[in-house]
Amino acid sequence: MVKDILSDTESKMTKTVESFERDLSSMRAGRAHPGLLEKILVDYYGAMTPVQHIAAISVPEPRMLIVQPFDPGTLSLIEKAIVKADIGVSVRADGAMLRVNVPALTEERRKDLVKQLRRRLEEEKVAIRNIRRDALETLKDEQRDHTITEDDEHRGQGDVQKLTDRFIKDLDTLADHREKDILTP
Repeated sequence: MVKDILSDTESKMTKTVESFERDLSSMRAGRAHPGLLEKILVDYYGAMTPVQHIAAISVPEPRMLIVQPFDPGTLSLIEKAIVKADIGVSVRADGAMLRVNVPALTEERRKDLVKQLRRRLEEEKVAIRNIRRDALETLKDEQRDHTITEDDEHRGQGDVQKLTDRFIKDLDTLADHREKDILTP
């Protein structure tokens, strides 16, 4: 029973870290990468569709993305969606593709991004702690119902805390790497 609780807790914490990692990839850091366009949705025949589902995105230069739609008729739709997203890039149609230029970040903008990063990091840490709280409550409930012993509960609490510490450390590591990336001109 304790193993099931730990397994479930670890699974939830892993999903939280993966979500944070995806969010970080879409955060602009002054260099072009396909993740910048990840959250942009295009109205494609009435369905809101992510850009990467209807176009190939490549990075030929450090400050440029090339977006090549699978259907050339969607070029203007993708261009409008990128402009509307207001992610601080310039878009230019070039034949059957879009050139997305990523300008260098100012020092002030870099500091703002780091603040956003830290705020998001704290939200994820709170999510991890909430998962820990739920796991500890489940352990207590199981002990009260006499499904597990007090010793099992105590060991389980220690294991849950170890998981929590490990995943918070993972979040900190991800945030530190991304912060360095953002602050590097």
